[in-house]
Amino acid sequence: MEKIIEILRYSLENETLIKLSFGSLRKKSNLFKKTIVRPLLLQGELCYQIEYHFTNKVTHSNLKKEECLPLFEELIYDTYKQINLFCVDADYQILVSNTDKPKIIKKSATKTMPQLAHNKEKKYILPDGTPFDFLIRLGVMDNSGKVFQKHYAKFRQINRFLEIVSDVLPFLPEKTLPDNKKSQEPLRIIDFGCGKAYLTFALYHYLKLILSKNVSIIGLDLKTDVIDFCNMIAEDLKYEELQFLEGDIAEYSEKANIDIDMVVTLHACDTATDYALIKAVNWGASVILSVPCCQHELFSQISNDLHKPILKHGILNERFCAVLTDGLRGLKLEEQGYEVSMVEFASLEHTSKNIMIRAVKTGRKSAAAGEKYRRLKEYWHVNPTIDRLV
Repeated sequence: MEKIIEILRYSLENETLIKLSFGSLRKKSNLFKKTIVRPLLLQGELCYQIEYHFTNKVTHSNLKKEECLPLFEELIYDTYKQINLFCVDADYQILVSNTDKPKIIKKSATKTMPQLAHNKEKKYILPDGTPFDFLIRLGVMDNSGKVFQKHYAKFRQINRFLEIVSDVLPFLPEKTLPDNKKSQEPLRIIDFGCGKAYLTFALYHYLKLILSKNVSIIGLDLKTDVIDFCNMIAEDLKYEELQFLEGDIAEYSEKANIDIDMVVTLHACDTATDYALIKAVNWGASVILSVPCCQHELFSQISNDLHKPILKHGILNERFCAVLTDGLRGLKLEEQGYEVSMVEFASLEHTSKNIMIRAVKTGRKSAAAGEKYRRLKEYWHVNPTIDRLV
């Protein structure tokens, strides 16, 4: 057995393992029938994918190199009697029984190391390894463009946001003068509840510096220190058409003669999302991107005798109210002439608030959506803030 463990240890330490297959169960009662191990790269780091084969399904988990050997030992001693190991330098067939000494058959190598799964880096709009001034100033990457590991989730979120923005670009207006020549008038964008403004800066950089679009972007937040910090960075980077203002979403107003083309509201808490959506529609925004958060408003309102056995559980009530709230918001936007889709914005691994309401203006108001909205309200006995959108 020590010889088997030594062979496996060598294949891991020298990174020669191409494929490892465990089979022939010691006990038929084991849940999974076989286990297959393959190398892969995750964010540039060599790891190993463990593939468990059950009767009706296959599951996967990824382990770091140093985590593999303890698992292999457990599978050898407790679960399987046969091992097939394919390495760069040799193949091994290993037979393990309860009574006899293990039998190890070494053969010439039959496989070569493949292009590792996940080895191809995702093509980001803002690629890792390229320095971007605003990401450096915000502490996401170092001066050489390498993303700090602790901020990699934020880096992926920024790029996911820009992917969504790129999808809705065709819905933003091409502003023209009366003689049909292209105007120098900018696309006007407001980011409600911008916070530290990672995405606001990314939006400006993408539209202005990468796509060379004429834009004017405002970031709005309640925190004075955050607004001062963001304005300082925008000024230092000479992002002249980007400014940050202190204010509340519900109280904010814009000059009546200025159209707002795009409204962004990410993780605006509870009814702040509704106020942002209402203002966006009233301004005639062509694009609305909203990631709601903390949908508490309907928690104390919702009432339905049939579903009381479910809604009596606070956690289920809370989650259902979040779904109902966003569903009603979507219907209200459709009623007002928007095409609405719910898209995944961030991985559930990082946040449960991962649904984005993406709405693009079509001008085709939907009476059917309005009727569905009213029927849902009546069925659940709720009166959401989005009801003010008329």
